[in-house]
Amino acid sequence: MRKLIALALAAALTLSLAACGGQADAGGTPAASTPASTNDNTPADNNGDAATTEEVTLNWALWDLESTAYWRAMADGYMATHDGVTIEMTDLGSTDYMTQLATQLAGGNSELDILSIKDIPGYANLINLEVLEPLNGKLTTPEADFGGVLEQLTASDGSYYAVPFRSDFWVVFYNKDLFDAAGVPYPDNDMTLEEFDALVKQMTSGEGAEKVYGNHYHTWRSDVSLFGILDGKHTIIEGNYDFLKPIYEMVLDEQNGGYVMDYGEAKTSGAHYSGVFENGQAAMCNMGSWFLATLQTYNKDAATNGVEPVNFGMVKYPHPDGVEAGTTLGTVTSLAINANSTKKEAALDFINWCSGPEGAAVVAETGTFPALSNPDINSIIAKTEGFPDDEASVEALNTVAVYLEMPLSDKASEIETVLNTEHDAIMTGAETIDEGIQNMNEQVTAILNG
Repeated sequence: MRKLIALALAAALTLSLAACGGQADAGGTPAASTPASTNDNTPADNNGDAATTEEVTLNWALWDLESTAYWRAMADGYMATHDGVTIEMTDLGSTDYMTQLATQLAGGNSELDILSIKDIPGYANLINLEVLEPLNGKLTTPEADFGGVLEQLTASDGSYYAVPFRSDFWVVFYNKDLFDAAGVPYPDNDMTLEEFDALVKQMTSGEGAEKVYGNHYHTWRSDVSLFGILDGKHTIIEGNYDFLKPIYEMVLDEQNGGYVMDYGEAKTSGAHYSGVFENGQAAMCNMGSWFLATLQTYNKDAATNGVEPVNFGMVKYPHPDGVEAGTTLGTVTSLAINANSTKKEAALDFINWCSGPEGAAVVAETGTFPALSNPDINSIIAKTEGFPDDEASVEALNTVAVYLEMPLSDKASEIETVLNTEHDAIMTGAETIDEGIQNMNEQVTAILNG
């Protein structure tokens, strides 16, 4: 049974559309040819007094610097309270970021000090390469405040090598105007999977160019198969996937009935979930909380871009019968220290700030969901420009349990490849559900026993 992560999250895992946990859009930006730096603030500590810090420059590896607001916000916020510290940022691009990072660190490279960790398989690889500094006992924020996430990031040697600073979790976004036009009540924050399936079918209408799908599943495996782990009884790396059969049956029934876009069509056309939902082609979209910031930006720029804003709301993720409402899936984005850095003490101070209360507030103010959460942080998220003005959307920020999409395993990358391949075969009809699940069982078991 996978470990439960009881996160009292503000409604998040960005997204920005940067791929977090390997689930966000991998559009990517070209790697920066030179590190970017920012240090425009007047130094002051939290009491308004100038902080005295030895002159140091830290090099921070990350992705999508120009399109992700919280990178600069965190760097600027930290430097404003730490005189003498300069944060340089090296953008390795979103595409294959973790592979690029591993390459940068090969051979004992000490140029990078702070490392952004994008996904679990990449994190496991860096641990195996022994290029990360263990962080046990070095945090200024109590470990319990991370709601069990640090346990999930702990390797077999008993050490964790990264600390989360942001967390995204899955919700359902819905188009209020489409529901109003259909005369159908909005989805609520206690929706079972069975009720969700019924609503998907009820909200489908039209034909051809006027077609409105009840929901849009993006082509990521997580959009479908991870419904199966919400009961807390299974893990995506356990080697037996029989529990996924009813999930695939539900989604393929929706697909075959024309209630959701055909998977093959979506993949071939490159249909992106943001465009489908923003254009009113789907009444609902089950997606990570990172989509909130995308919709807020879309609506803010709608008049300038000559498009109609989306009148959207959000509710908690649909759950199986017998599972508490507010149970969902999540990913984390973390920070680590290069084991070969010559500035580990300064890097640790930066990571403690980013992952603690001060950093959490800065992240929340950008419309992104921090790993730490409390009523004050939730309030910041709910007050960001363009947040839905209904109570149900605010309530959607409150979760009771979040399961990591991919637990830490040194086999994670290999397992992910198998599951993605079989998911594609099942969704396109190249294999039956039974054939696909049998292949998952056999191949993943072989990996685990290898």
